[in-house]
Amino acid sequence: MKQLVFATALVFLLGSCKQQTEKKEGTTQLPQEASYVSLFDGVSFNGWHSYLGGDQLNGWTIEEGAMVFDPALKTEERSSNLVTDQDFTNFELVLEWKIAEGGNSGIMWAVVEDEKYSQPYLTGPEIQVLDDAKHPDSFVGEGTHKAGALYDMIAPRQAVKPAMEWNHCVIRINHHTNIGTVRLNGINVVSFPVHGPEWDAMVSKSKFANWEAFGVSRTGKIALQDHGDKVWYRKIQIKSLD
Repeated sequence: MKQLVFATALVFLLGSCKQQTEKKEGTTQLPQEASYVSLFDGVSFNGWHSYLGGDQLNGWTIEEGAMVFDPALKTEERSSNLVTDQDFTNFELVLEWKIAEGGNSGIMWAVVEDEKYSQPYLTGPEIQVLDDAKHPDSFVGEGTHKAGALYDMIAPRQAVKPAMEWNHCVIRINHHTNIGTVRLNGINVVSFPVHGPEWDAMVSKSKFANWEAFGVSRTGKIALQDHGDKVWYRKIQIKSLD
């Protein structure tokens, strides 16, 4: 009887060890999505530069842990758009922004930095940053210029906070699944294809229809726009989806 009990216990123990080993091996084989990486340390512009302007930030400063563009501080007439040093393709970008009363700015991706393109918006699609209550763009067309919109292509659900209040924004661009999304203050406000016939159709119906380089590249820099109004960005993080 003792031998039977011992044998049964031994079989159970070996089976249990095998299951634990299989679970462990199975876990290590599952793909793990990368964690977020900070794009802004809150105290410097490390990892960023002025589009076609290098270290000449021309109006950008840091205040209380936020990047701030203030047109009153510009020393040159040229636009002063901020872009990442690094290029990105498939990613999830998380940040917070607030805009001055009556203000306008934007967040772009897949920006190709080249002398033949004077502005980031000539190549990079934009998610609108806007004071919906007071900026004229808010009342253009069918809402495709409102805060959170895929600019001039898809109008967003309403989720933006008033001017001078922080908005939490998540922009996800995934060419593997051909889906782009924007989440503003916890609400999914837009979803769109990021390449292919459907993307081309959207572009053909927008102001960008005859811009040969717009939205063509899948890889490029992330840009924060100088649109002549004061704007703040902070808590900027990114996660690769590759």
